[in-house]
Amino acid sequence: MSGTMSEEVFSGRVLEWRREEGWGVLACDALPDRVWAHFSAIQAEGFRELRGGESVTFTAEQAEQDGFHWRAVSVWFEDGAR
Repeated sequence: MSGTMSEEVFSGRVLEWRREEGWGVLACDALPDRVWAHFSAIQAEGFRELRGGESVTFTAEQAEQDGFHWRAVSVWFEDGAR
């Protein structure tokens, strides 16, 4: 799959976060599949991680990553600035 939707902003939630590995899975009603997210995409200072059930806002692109069809490009907390 190719193509990018990185300009579109999505609201979703964290389904799971693997703290030891630095990645997790996001869900959004606007996308057909789950979204793979790496800690480096999180827009925050210091140690960056997400928590299961947390609401987030993100941009994503279609990309094959660890069995997922979408990868987060930028993730920030719903109440935080981009």
